[in-house]
Amino acid sequence: MEKRSDFLVIGSGIAGLSFALKAAQNGTVSIITKRAIRESATFYAQGGIASVISKEDTFDSHIKDTLYAGAGLCREDIVALVVKDGPARIHELIELGVKFSSRVNGHERELDLGREGGHSKRRIVHAEDLTGKAVEEALVASVETNPNIKVFENHIAIDLLSHAKFVGPTDEEGIWGAYALDKTTGEVNTFLAKATLLATGGAGKVYLYTSNPDIATGDGIAMAYRAGADIANMEFIQFHPTCLYHSKAKSFLISEALRGEGGVLRLKDNDPFMKRHHPMADLAPRDIVARAIDFELKKSGDDCVYLDMTSKPAGFLRDRFPNIHTKCLEFGIDMTKEPIPVVPAAHYTCGGVVTGADGLSTLKRLYVAGESACTGLHGANRLASNSLLESLVIAERASRHAGEVVKATKDAVPSIPAWEPGGAVVSDEAVVITQNWDEIRRFMWNYVGIVRSDKRLERAERRINLLKDEINDYYWDFKITNNLIELRNISTVAELIIKSARLRKESRGLHYNIDYPEKDDANFLKDTVLRLPHPTKA
Repeated sequence: MEKRSDFLVIGSGIAGLSFALKAAQNGTVSIITKRAIRESATFYAQGGIASVISKEDTFDSHIKDTLYAGAGLCREDIVALVVKDGPARIHELIELGVKFSSRVNGHERELDLGREGGHSKRRIVHAEDLTGKAVEEALVASVETNPNIKVFENHIAIDLLSHAKFVGPTDEEGIWGAYALDKTTGEVNTFLAKATLLATGGAGKVYLYTSNPDIATGDGIAMAYRAGADIANMEFIQFHPTCLYHSKAKSFLISEALRGEGGVLRLKDNDPFMKRHHPMADLAPRDIVARAIDFELKKSGDDCVYLDMTSKPAGFLRDRFPNIHTKCLEFGIDMTKEPIPVVPAAHYTCGGVVTGADGLSTLKRLYVAGESACTGLHGANRLASNSLLESLVIAERASRHAGEVVKATKDAVPSIPAWEPGGAVVSDEAVVITQNWDEIRRFMWNYVGIVRSDKRLERAERRINLLKDEINDYYWDFKITNNLIELRNISTVAELIIKSARLRKESRGLHYNIDYPEKDDANFLKDTVLRLPHPTKA
């Protein structure tokens, strides 16, 4: 079935919904999302949004902290733009109804600002420890009452509609929407639009252990790559240092804000080890903390380290971190009385689809915002709580740019052929998908994780090449399902991470290779950019 709108948004997190609300002022908007509209990485974000709000803080300080964390690869113009636009975007969320945590200071009530690793000042705007939930619910409420926006839940995008592939090479080129599978009916719909935004989030599920929700399979990055867009810096995968270590916790995130409030990482023998690894100790940037934990665990053979919050009053912990406190209690851990067992887990994709300041990719009419994008803000390592900030700023700019493109698109969207299943049949071997999915996630964790080597990366490349051929054959022989689409995407993302990691013969930020333990500015002070040679054949 064909569905037309002026704008197509793929994804329903903070980037997608923010864009949709503003784009709706200039036309009709279709939002497709894999599950329910609220099911996004944004919903699970705990920490908050970094922004210069305090009189004791400055834009220059936030910029400096971001550049330091990014290890030389941040685009300084993008960093300045995002940081300086932050307060305006926070104000918009407050007007939208987001109730951020506040406190009384003298005779005035002000935002309660937290501090996280890598930040020199308190600048984290938060809603207790459920910031993402508060933001997502406010955005969803506005979207659901907007007559220009239509939401298609339980739809998973399959591929972008490339002009070159479906119409033919002309000056128009670019993207005209996407094919998407209606998971309820099994029908593939054709979503046509004059401007398309990818806001599908990151790719944490490519790893065995991740803090990400199950939807984080790198769909937007994989689709953009197959369509011919430039992809950059996929070697920089951020591993969050502290996820709850418990057999039933499914890598529940223990926010960095705990360390910002005085939490101390300790070994099993109570040793506060971080002071040996960095001058900022427990407030060091995430890449340093994750590697330090990885180092200590390999040295000791222990399963986890411990985050100790017991120096803080019990009432403060219950009030400041009600969600984390309650979740820990569910697993028999009282953070007010005992340390929390934690381990690193894949958390954030710092690379992605290359965009400019307005979110426009290297393909016409294709915009990208949020974790799917590589704007240049994060460089080789994302500073804590800069992600939601980036989503807000770039989505706002992309909506304005796309609005002008929609107005200027005089010709109607070209006719695109309906999805053709060919001779595909229903598979009776779903175990193939499960096996391949598990194998990719395990070798990515073991060979392309926190610490890498040339030998490990070579092994990973051999495995992904074999599996991609097998998955590709399966994709064309059998009718598509949600699991098959996601498997195809994580195999593509795994390939991009491995290729990028093999090209960077140094250690920088989140990419650490024991064969090249030092930074090499002479040869690698640049982005790693990949592009599919023949996208029309993908």
